[in-house]
This record gives sequence, C-alpha cells and structure tokens, in this order.
Amino acid sequence: MTQNAYTPSTSAREADDSPDPTIEDVQSRADRRHLAINKVGVCDIRHPVSIAQRSGGQQSTIATFGMYVNLPHRFKGTHMSRFVQILNAHEHEITVRSFKRMLVEVTERLEADNGHIEMAFPFFIDKQAPVTGEHSVMDYQVNFIGDRYSGNTELAVEVQVPVTTLCPCSKDISEYGAHNQRSLITIRARSNEFFWLEELVDIAEAQASCELYGVLKRVDEKYVTERAYDNPKFVEDVVRDVATVLNEDSRIRAYRVASENYESIHNHSAYAMIEYDKDDA
Repeated sequence: MTQNAYTPSTSAREADDSPDPTIEDVQSRADRRHLAINKVGVCDIRHPVSIAQRSGGQQSTIATFGMYVNLPHRFKGTHMSRFVQILNAHEHEITVRSFKRMLVEVTERLEADNGHIEMAFPFFIDKQAPVTGEHSVMDYQVNFIGDRYSGNTELAVEVQVPVTTLCPCSKDISEYGAHNQRSLITIRARSNEFFWLEELVDIAEAQASCELYGVLKRVDEKYVTERAYDNPKFVEDVVRDVATVLNEDSRIRAYRVASENYESIHNHSAYAMIEYDKDDA
C-alpha cells in the first residue's frame, strides 16, 4: 500500500458515523506522530456467504474475511464499523463482480486511495467414484484476494486442490511398486473474463497423477492406484503441466502455480512454483 492518501473533511466523517453532532469523532483527531499506516482494518471475521456453482444455484458456506485500507499520517484512526457494514450488505450471493464492488465501497466509504480484501472459504464439489459412480463430496479451500490502488481494482482467485502424485524415479528404479503421496496444488489466477472456480479445480486434478475422491469401493481403489502408477509426476512436472494449460487459456492474465508433495519416504516435502504475468510478456 502506498502512503499518499485521502484528505476527508472532519465534518463529513462525523456526519457519517453519528447522528448526534455533540459526540466527537475521535478517529478523526489529528495524529502528531506523522506516520502513515499501510494497512488498517478488521480481520478474522467469519460470515455466511453464498457462492454461485457451475452446476447451477448457489452454495452456502462460511467465509473468513480480512478488510483493510491505508491511513494517512494525519488521522488517528479509521472507522472499523464501516467494514462490517459493507460486509453485511453483501451477505447474499458473492461473485467476482460483487467482490470487486465491495472493494470499491471499502475505499470510498473509508475515504481511502487503497483497499485490500481477503476472503477464504471451503467450497464443496460433488464427485463420483471412477468405476462404481459412488457419490461423495470433496472440499477445496478457495481464496479471493482483492486490491484497489488509486482507482484500479485487481482480483485474484486461488484454489487449493489435494491430489495424488507418484514418483517417476521410484517407478523407474524399482522392480515392483513406486512411492506415492498426497500433494497440494495451489493455483492463483487473475482474469478480466468470467471463469468458474470448478474450472481451476479441474485443471489441477487433470495434471496430477490421480485425483482424490471422498468414497472409493475396491474396484475404484484399484483404478486410482493403477491410474497413478501409469501417470507418474515429479513436483516439477505438475507445475509445468498446469502452467501449460493456463498459458493456453486466453482468459487468464496472470497466474501462480505451486505444488507441494508431502513425501511418503522422506520427512520433508518437495515444492515447486511457477509465476507468470502475460501482461508483462
């Protein structure tokens, strides 16, 4: 956050927050320390939200919010209650578009140049086992990260997708078997065009050795074990394969892809990351 910011009038700030003109707006007092604050606001707010689903309708979930603005050196404090008021006004369906509107409202109502909102929530997708078709639900962590700088708004959507990876080296050097492990693929993407959260999940799962399922019968377990064995991936392979798909998608302007393998034969994880901004290419 930059430190040059707004110059609201004290009378406007007082009128907005208190119907009684005799109650002083303490936050608007001058501060003589002459230190601007990069981010001030509220964090760790849990709030019910509704998220649009690709399959139709909305999914109700609980999100954790952090909402911040910058504060110039001359003001003692910001108005914390306004953050919560803005959040309460958007408690129904939240989309990329409405999230951006919240960013605009935060900066305007707090009379700031810069704003930042983070929203983290679990998102659930119905899945079917690969052979039996047994239904189950998988949960994925999703984050919306929004920034507004001097009138420009940027939003990134991040999904964390657990998968299975199988080591190509282990498969190649072993007479039978190969070690595999749970891995976590994280995709953070920026776009000016619409895309579904589920699309990022699909991309991650398609580039793993095998995706995960909530329920597997024996024939399903046989399938996923053999699928992973036939599709070995180093952590480097995973991020490169995901990045290749994102490079080919014209809707994606910038991305960061990371994969962490929770190694089954080591007491450490393997990690790889690719970050790319097409606007800078």
